[in-house]
Amino acid sequence: MQITKAMELVASSKFRKAKDRAEAVRPFFEQTYKLMAEIAAEDPYFNSQFVHKRTENEAMILVVIAGDRGLAGGFNSNVLKIAQAKIDELKAKGGNPVVMPIGQKAVDYFEHREVKILKAYDHVAEHANIYLGIQMAEEILDAYKRHTSIQNVEIVFTNYVSPISQVAQSMQVIPLTNLAGNHPRKCAVEYEPSPEAVFDKLVPQYVAGLLYGAIVESFASEQAARRTAMENATDNATEMIENLSLQYNRARQGAITQELTEIVGGANALE
Repeated sequence: MQITKAMELVASSKFRKAKDRAEAVRPFFEQTYKLMAEIAAEDPYFNSQFVHKRTENEAMILVVIAGDRGLAGGFNSNVLKIAQAKIDELKAKGGNPVVMPIGQKAVDYFEHREVKILKAYDHVAEHANIYLGIQMAEEILDAYKRHTSIQNVEIVFTNYVSPISQVAQSMQVIPLTNLAGNHPRKCAVEYEPSPEAVFDKLVPQYVAGLLYGAIVESFASEQAARRTAMENATDNATEMIENLSLQYNRARQGAITQELTEIVGGANALE
């Protein structure tokens, strides 16, 4: 109980910091997404390699974000179940999934599975920054541009909803099909050398922001899940101690009663 109580306090402290980081990164992502949507909406014939689906569906890059430690309820297993289901679905179609695991639990899981790993990252979530997101984005986009068989890029992570609710989910990163040619309109801004060139330059920043945001969201979710799990464990330990104390006291009282009965019985026998 002392161990779980200490872990609950540590998780609570980390959770508050992680929650602030998760809230701070959202404006960057939202503004980048808004700018990209405005560029794509300029021209109904807008064309970029990052907004159109490729004809083949042979491979995909799956970024899976789990925790570095356990004792967090179903936090890790929920993410890994979604990722494994997507991998199994693609393999059933003859596809070839490529995984980028983030977090020790994800790395350990996929190292023992028959799946190609693009690059593994462990113990980076707690001190992650936007530069780590840029590094990951460059590796993903480089693989996406070099291999035309890669149909899409998805992230599987845990979205922080509230201190008692964290939802494991998947999100498509590339292609950005929801941006291409939606509601074309004229804008006072002119893009040089072209809207597509500016858009393509923004994509790495967008993907980096998305990855960084997913990492800090997952870390906040992990701490919230661990705090809840350790709180429940502490409550269970407290209840167990109370039950055992009650049983002990009853057994002790029974032993004392038995001794008194034997003493009185022996005294009566002597009389």
